[in-house]
Amino acid sequence: MHSLYEKANALSYKVIGAAIEVHKTMGSGLYEAIYEKCLMRELELQGIQAKNQRIVPVAYKGFEFEEPLRLDVIAEDCLILELKSVETVMPAHKAKLLAYMKLLDIPLGLVINFHEPILKNGISRMILPGADK
Repeated sequence: MHSLYEKANALSYKVIGAAIEVHKTMGSGLYEAIYEKCLMRELELQGIQAKNQRIVPVAYKGFEFEEPLRLDVIAEDCLILELKSVETVMPAHKAKLLAYMKLLDIPLGLVINFHEPILKNGISRMILPGADK
């Protein structure tokens, strides 16, 4: 089991609650950037440490570099959030989250689509392969 999995798993429920609070207050249909700022504030109010728009470093055979890969939010250095406000979450959105999880060795991630009228229908949970075993 990944050393951060249990922490990320417990945190995911708190983060989902924070996202639901943002959605309940702001409604659906706004830009992703607005939800990101509101969620960052809600996480702060709930005492959850988070960083947004973090650059994702890439390493290849001893060569490290930075490309313009920016994840939306990372909470407590163990849970990545990919925020969306789209009609349909596409496989590419989930693939992007999984790529960030692999690059940063983060065990758990959530795609949160604020476009959904009922937010729980817009949440996809992703686990880094093998992280929960």
